[in-house]
Amino acid sequence: MANTKSAIKNVRKNQRRREINKTRKGTLRTQIKKLRALVKSKDIEGAASELVRTISVIDKSIRKGILHKNTAGRYKSRLSRSVRGLTGSRA
Repeated sequence: MANTKSAIKNVRKNQRRREINKTRKGTLRTQIKKLRALVKSKDIEGAASELVRTISVIDKSIRKGILHKNTAGRYKSRLSRSVRGLTGSRA
């Protein structure tokens, strides 16, 4: 248990940050699931527009410290490749 005033304040801050981070991580996961569902249903136009929103959420997650930049790059690469695979072009 925290004994000093600053340690008690840090506990409060950590709890608030944890809740915010949980919300942001949940938003990220939901967005990725939406895109994967569109890819699975082979909705080309929907997946292409959702890809832009998903990449935006991923980039925000990097800035907020939710994702490491290499992990985010891997997500973006794989999701982009899956959307490109719907059109049949490998360019």
